[in-house]
Amino acid sequence: MQIRQLSVVVPVRNEQDNIAPLISEIRAALDGVVDYEIIYVNDGSTDTTPQVLADIGNTCPQLRVIHHEKSCGQSTAVRTGVKAAQGDWVATLDGDGQNDPADIPKLIAALEPGVELVGGNRRHARRDTWIKRISSVIANGVRSRLLNDSTPDTGCGLKLFSREVFLDLPYFDHMHRFLPALVIRRGGRVVSVPANHRPRERGVSNYGTLDRLMVGIVDLFGVMWLQRRAKRPVIIQK
Repeated sequence: MQIRQLSVVVPVRNEQDNIAPLISEIRAALDGVVDYEIIYVNDGSTDTTPQVLADIGNTCPQLRVIHHEKSCGQSTAVRTGVKAAQGDWVATLDGDGQNDPADIPKLIAALEPGVELVGGNRRHARRDTWIKRISSVIANGVRSRLLNDSTPDTGCGLKLFSREVFLDLPYFDHMHRFLPALVIRRGGRVVSVPANHRPRERGVSNYGTLDRLMVGIVDLFGVMWLQRRAKRPVIIQK
């Protein structure tokens, strides 16, 4: 399946030390593979993230930067990047360097007719604290059973999806964690591919685990409601 242009969207908040290494890896993974752009969405950082991005932009023609005046959360930052994207397909990466940009070509290779989202699966390669690993297994198990979204690791930040499809999905905070279910609700296919996962080497997590727990439960039931209310018309040509 042919991709005309790929937009790599990276939401970041206070990731000054991870920006340069990750951009370098993205370029190494995609140069000569696909026409691409890199969109960093600075989600209200209070460190030197804006300056680092400005400096790199002087030597990286593929880089575009969008700034949020204050932090609006990861889902909103992703949506800001997707709305600004020029590519027909969008790849997302977490800004902490734990996702491996070298996996993006694998996601592209998994595209076939009808597939509208390819997600990374860190299930057997996750490099996180034991509490994050256990909570992820439990959350993914509960979510998969209730939403039937055919995705073992929806929390993985490494994803590839159609820009047009994403912008047609219902928007709400934390929606990025339910993208597979929302795409299936719309009528698209979702596939997962094994993905590398690396320990965080620099900085600290800015989008925490515990603060997502309660809203995640509420959102889960909200998505279940959306699934029940979905209607997909069959268009006939006359």
